[in-house]
Amino acid sequence: MEVRKEHKYFTIVEHEKEQEYLREKQKAGWKFVKVTGLGTYHFEKCEPEDVIYQLDYNQEGLAHKEEYVQMFRDCGWEYLQDFFGYSYFRKPQVEMNGNEEEIFCDDNSRLEMMKRVFKGRLVPLLIVFCCILVPQFFMNVFSAHHEFNNALAFLYGVLLVSYLIIFVTWTVRYLQYKRKVEK
Repeated sequence: MEVRKEHKYFTIVEHEKEQEYLREKQKAGWKFVKVTGLGTYHFEKCEPEDVIYQLDYNQEGLAHKEEYVQMFRDCGWEYLQDFFGYSYFRKPQVEMNGNEEEIFCDDNSRLEMMKRVFKGRLVPLLIVFCCILVPQFFMNVFSAHHEFNNALAFLYGVLLVSYLIIFVTWTVRYLQYKRKVEK
């Protein structure tokens, strides 16, 4: 069986892009098998098919995994794997009954998933950001100016900017979605 690995990175807020990426790969004849490491996607050659991929972030569901997975199986979804808190599911497009067949079939359920991502992924990042990166950045910037400290200050600066981009992107997306749901 022919297999392929691709390295691709999706941020916390890009689960929909990741779902579409997996769908397009299957349409091109490469079925998603698993994701490992820091974004190594494993595919195997298959007949091209339109398959819907859905990701769910639900720590409570993972705590009761057997019931959680069975609930999706009962609705025709194939469970694939869990990766960094996300559960991966797929279902052939021909078996879909419009948007109500999606895991998140309305705006409120999508908003609830975003809240779970915030609590499970962004709050820990925010804690690391405030308790470790910010103090380390300022300690290195205001300490004796050795080349080593400048390099560390630069590294911490890059991490600070990266974290800020993640926080701002996610917050803007969440607030836009929340306003849309509340209308």
